[in-house]
Amino acid sequence: MNKILIIIQREFLKRVQKKSFIILTIAMPFIMAALVFVPLWLSSMENDKQQHVAVIDPSGVYAKALQGSRAFVFTAQPKLTKEMQSEDSPYDAVVTVSGDLVKNQGKVTVYSRKEVPANLLDYIHSCFDEVVQKQKLATAGIPGLDKIIVDVQQEVPVETVKWNDEGEEQSSSTFVAMAVGGIFTLLIYMFVLSYGAMVMQSVIEEKTNRIVELLVSSVKPFQLMMGKIIGVMLVGLAQLVLWAVMLGVILAIASEGFGVSVLSPELKMVLTALTNLPYVEIGVMFLLMFIGGYLLYASFFAATGASINEQEDSNQFVVPVTMITLFGLYAAMYSIENTDGPLAFWTSLFPLTSPIVMMVRIPFGVPLWQEVLSVILLYATAFLMIWLGGKIYRVGILMYGKKPSIKEILKWLRY
Repeated sequence: MNKILIIIQREFLKRVQKKSFIILTIAMPFIMAALVFVPLWLSSMENDKQQHVAVIDPSGVYAKALQGSRAFVFTAQPKLTKEMQSEDSPYDAVVTVSGDLVKNQGKVTVYSRKEVPANLLDYIHSCFDEVVQKQKLATAGIPGLDKIIVDVQQEVPVETVKWNDEGEEQSSSTFVAMAVGGIFTLLIYMFVLSYGAMVMQSVIEEKTNRIVELLVSSVKPFQLMMGKIIGVMLVGLAQLVLWAVMLGVILAIASEGFGVSVLSPELKMVLTALTNLPYVEIGVMFLLMFIGGYLLYASFFAATGASINEQEDSNQFVVPVTMITLFGLYAAMYSIENTDGPLAFWTSLFPLTSPIVMMVRIPFGVPLWQEVLSVILLYATAFLMIWLGGKIYRVGILMYGKKPSIKEILKWLRY
């Protein structure tokens, strides 16, 4: 046991002391926070430069609908001139109205020397749609028809409320639950694959450099494999904890710095829905699923690294596993709108996909027996894979110069 602890310490310190690990661990929370707040900040900035637009409307009715704003200045003109088409034109765009829009026999054309901005196009659409709609309603001759249609088109507000175990009402949000489940699903998918591949890379490097020959003279191959797997796992857990703490602090500071009101109704709704989620259950299941999924796939990657001599030889073994995890990710994406459907149910119990899919279901509520069964199946499969991977590892780690076949690897299991 002491030898395994020494290997765990060596694998852990070797990675956390790397400059790349330190830089990535520190920079990633800032990058994630920037992805949230920088677009919000930029979108809140208003363009000081107004766009000047000429409006050519022979009827004079539609030109009045285009009212000036901070972004646009509209000027009525009698006709389209060559000066408006030149580079020296004072107008950024020209809007022409021809025909009868009420009878659907006219059209609106927007001219510009470059692509028409989307905000200008949307503004013209909304203004003209509103004025044409009013004109069409007026021709019907029904008093108050416009108000009736506006009233009919009002959306019915739908509020979601869930009951807790005591029967009390709690605010909830389906979209918040979907977002939380999706984020944890992506975290498990990325970390299981990346850190599992890290184990394989470490085994291949030591085998190629013949360092492993010195190591197995002091420890058993199984102890070496478990030391690597657990050491890398602790690196992943440490990085996750640091990211969670740093990201929480950064978001709290940035929310004030960018002027995001903590008391805004939308943010209050999101925060209320977040606090009403089963976050203890989500955290416990995330750790169980992350550790179980990592042990399952890392043992496979370790056995794969011990069986080959070069990184290029790993494709025939790694690609099928990558396809399985990718299937799990797609199953989670398609299950996020129906977390109790057959696809979500069976893939959340199947050990090779359960770490990914189960996290999508947890925010929506999963029966305890399904969670327990999923964890038992996952860890039973993980320990079976560790046992099989250990048998392959102890033989393959000292095999050089030959690329083993699947048939030969199966023979190693019987040694």
